Amino acid sequence: MKSQEIRNQFLEFFKSKKHDIVSSAPMVIKDDPTLMFTNAGMNQFKEFFLGNSIPKNNRVTDTQKCLRVSGKHNDLEEVGMDTYHHTMFEMLGNWSFGDYFKKEAIHWAWELLTEVYGVDKDILYVSVFEGAKDENLEMDKEAYDLWKAIVPEDRIIMGNKKDNFWEMGDQGPCGPCSEIHVDLRSEEEKTKKSGKDLVNQDHPLVVEIWNLVFMQFNRKANGSLEKLPAQHVDTGMGFERLCMVLQGVKSNYDTDVFTPLIREIETITNSTYNKNSLPTNPDGKVSVAIRVIADHVRAVSFSIADGQLPSNTGAGYVIRRILRRAIRYGFTFLDTKEPFIYKLVETLTKQMSIAFPELKAQKAIITNVIKEEEQSFLRTLDQGLVLLENIIKNTQGNTVSGEKAFELYDTFGFPIDLTALILGEQGYELDEKGFEIQLQKQKDRSRAASQVSAGDWKVLKEGSSEGFVGYDHLTADVKIMQYRKVDSKKDGELYQLVFDKTPFYPEGGGQVGDKGYLEVPNGDVVYIIDTKKENNLIIHFTKNLPKQINETLKAVVDLKQRSRSASNHTATHLMHQALRTILGTHVEQKGSMVHSGSLRFDFSHFAKVSPEELKEIEDFVNARIQEQLPLEEQRNISYNQAVAEGAIALFGEKYGDTVRAIRFGESMELCGGTHVRNTGDIWHFKIISESAIAAGIRRIEAITYDAAKEYFTVQSEAYNNVKAVLKNVNDPVKAITSLQEENTHLKKQIEALLKDKAKNLKGELKSEFQEINGINFLAKKVDLDAAGIKDLSFEIGGEIDNVFIVFGAEQNEKALLSCYISKNLVEAKKINAGQVVRELGKYIQGGGGGQPFFATAGGKNPKGIEEALENAKQYLK
Repeated sequence: MKSQEIRNQFLEFFKSKKHDIVSSAPMVIKDDPTLMFTNAGMNQFKEFFLGNSIPKNNRVTDTQKCLRVSGKHNDLEEVGMDTYHHTMFEMLGNWSFGDYFKKEAIHWAWELLTEVYGVDKDILYVSVFEGAKDENLEMDKEAYDLWKAIVPEDRIIMGNKKDNFWEMGDQGPCGPCSEIHVDLRSEEEKTKKSGKDLVNQDHPLVVEIWNLVFMQFNRKANGSLEKLPAQHVDTGMGFERLCMVLQGVKSNYDTDVFTPLIREIETITNSTYNKNSLPTNPDGKVSVAIRVIADHVRAVSFSIADGQLPSNTGAGYVIRRILRRAIRYGFTFLDTKEPFIYKLVETLTKQMSIAFPELKAQKAIITNVIKEEEQSFLRTLDQGLVLLENIIKNTQGNTVSGEKAFELYDTFGFPIDLTALILGEQGYELDEKGFEIQLQKQKDRSRAASQVSAGDWKVLKEGSSEGFVGYDHLTADVKIMQYRKVDSKKDGELYQLVFDKTPFYPEGGGQVGDKGYLEVPNGDVVYIIDTKKENNLIIHFTKNLPKQINETLKAVVDLKQRSRSASNHTATHLMHQALRTILGTHVEQKGSMVHSGSLRFDFSHFAKVSPEELKEIEDFVNARIQEQLPLEEQRNISYNQAVAEGAIALFGEKYGDTVRAIRFGESMELCGGTHVRNTGDIWHFKIISESAIAAGIRRIEAITYDAAKEYFTVQSEAYNNVKAVLKNVNDPVKAITSLQEENTHLKKQIEALLKDKAKNLKGELKSEFQEINGINFLAKKVDLDAAGIKDLSFEIGGEIDNVFIVFGAEQNEKALLSCYISKNLVEAKKINAGQVVRELGKYIQGGGGGQPFFATAGGKNPKGIEEALENAKQYLK
């Protein structure tokens, strides 16, 4: 059975059980501050489990693309080493939100596996929560009895809290679970040891394939449990593991989910995959590398398709780390010194774009971004090899400092396992303990900086919130429905408030959250410093809790900031239209950031935007502003209808059945942000910069409204100042051009004079050399610039043998030192000009470097020049 058929059968089975088939949410999460990536199928349904939203259908099913490489669920280092861990994987799931519970979930799971898929009942084991005395939790007898009616009791395993009690996080919904495990070992192996004894023991052929979670409790901040008002079912089955079972193979990587990628890697790298080789065997390293690359290219490709580019921070750093792990495995074990992983995107797209069409739509971007990242990291590896050689040269004994290795890892991104491998090949050892100490210090610093502790929500008013009313109102009389206290290392003590309705726009869609204040009946004012959305709750951040928390309060949005943000947000829509009109319809939005002061817009385009094109884009947007186009808003239009009418939907965004469509003239997009009522309110649009942020991804930064007015005011003042300096000439450009030409002419005259001066000085200096231990030595302060000193040094070095020259000079109240050493002395005497100027640079409060035969140093203490020259002789002893 092909993987595509396996996926479809799962969805159709639960459709027959009255479940709605829903699309996979993006793997990269943009509207949940508690998560970077979707790491479980339930993530997109958290708001239903928490009771913050009511689902349209209480039964849904899906296949969810997941990523587990950070935080509690981190499988990265196991990936490739075994045959069943992955970074990106599909999670097949069926869900009940307060509808059916354990009986249906268990019976349907067994029916699908054994009757529809035809899995042999004799290779299956199930587990049940055994209870936990420390939490006063009893054994899940209901689940046990349900399983006992289906399977022999000797196939039911009692599982502890670690394995059979699932929790969303430190707080929130949780409950006991039943896992279904499969034993794929040979009959001979099964006679030696029961599969029951190998469940949850990390055996590669006795693995969990399905987890049925029964959400019954809510975990409070103090660790206690309370019963949920409604009971939910949350199941997750590993698609890749299911394919392994149904395709009769012993490894996820032997299924048709991975074999096309593996064959392509073999072809490109001229390597051979041995599925039976252990990682410790010589050819096992090759097979591990191939598994790593096959897995990682999936994770990286899906992330880029969802709009997350590799970068140095946050989710982007995680994606870059995954890709670099794949690159270094190829570099080390497949001997690939040129980019090749990007070539696998074609195979992946053919294989998976039916289920996930975003891969086909974003193929060009994915391919180019991966290729550029490969080129960049391979350069880093080359640089790292040189740096590592220097570390080895300066190592006394045969153990390389863990601190030095960490510096190479942390500063230059050089993989520590590659460092250890190279050291071992050259007869050195790595101080692994020292490295781990430095790594732990870094983790502790990072954890301390981001540490947040939240109390339980204190509910003041039951019922559901009316939500956001800020499209129509910037003030509202509100009541606090619930609040909690939050402590963070970064922001200190804050309060999070949820109102029955709110005019405050929560951060989302690239737009920052509103700020403003609460008017309290006693005359106090409580400032709202930010607004965010979490699990469908609009949360308002304050430094203080209103004293009259049960009274009606007046919520007031900062009008000035909202107007600026709305102006910038509308400008991004007009610019998107301009880009697609002027550059081509291949342009797609890849990210945006809308502040009150400026806007940033990232888009797909494979060339630098020329100054002429930027002018066209500016003119296009400003023409739409001059047309004073009114806002046309459809708040509850169906997604399909909006797209049919021409609305642009963004890849990587999660849209519901109904959406909000925003139109200004011919520009129409799906957007939840705030906008001006008329494009004339924007006043003017001005591009500030255009740059590349990744292969095929450009960024434009721009300003509108007040910021544009201020920009032109500053530019006008600067223009008037320039005219004043030029004695108010009629044509400042012509006057400046004339000055530049005159300056160029004078520079050439000065250079000629300095060369003559250096020639005359050379004759004088040749008589001042003194011989020390067979070396012609000169240390002298001269009145030349850096270029003149270099020319003089090389000319003298070409006429006198065995020279060691140190020159000092003072330029613009700064100190300059240079050192020239004949190349034969560098080799014979092991003297290094770079080391000389670094050490002498201490006297001028500076530093520098260069080549072994010529180097320079700059400093801020000209008074130290003489002392530096006096100490130059010590290098000849």
